[in-house]
Amino acid sequence: MPDPGTTAVVIVLPDAAPLLDAAWRIDPALVRHGVPAHVSLLYPFVPESVLTVQDETNVRSLAASFPAADLLLEHVVTEPGFVAVSVPELQPIVDAFHGQWSGLRPYGGRFGARPAAHVTVATGADDPAAAAHVRAAVGHLLPLRTRAAAVQLVVLAEDGWRPRFTAPLGGSDGA
Repeated sequence: MPDPGTTAVVIVLPDAAPLLDAAWRIDPALVRHGVPAHVSLLYPFVPESVLTVQDETNVRSLAASFPAADLLLEHVVTEPGFVAVSVPELQPIVDAFHGQWSGLRPYGGRFGARPAAHVTVATGADDPAAAAHVRAAVGHLLPLRTRAAAVQLVVLAEDGWRPRFTAPLGGSDGA
């Protein structure tokens, strides 16, 4: 579990929530409580304690340089202890964020230098039968249409992840 003050840059995909719900119905322990369906662009990001206005400006600017996108989620990916749905259409923005902050190692290096864009559905699925059940349940929900409309910078607080700001894809306004 990361420490409070850890940050991440993500694209939340609310329409993909049924994928996480399916895994939760199989075993609630497989789904990270309070974390919506999303694609991580860069995790961990700059720790909150050293995050600068320039970092925030750069996130907003990079988000604005990519258009919003309609997505079709179609493929389940499984690795030991892990079930996800691939989102290859978002790989260019994932790569751009990694390139902008090349000194940061995505996922601490656990998935290599260029992790594939994905929605994590279940983690800790070490029991192959549970992972197979999740894969089957998620597979029945695909294909699933969703839209990538904005980037969020999120911060881990004592009570869970909280948005720090939202920056629209293809736009310059943020909340």
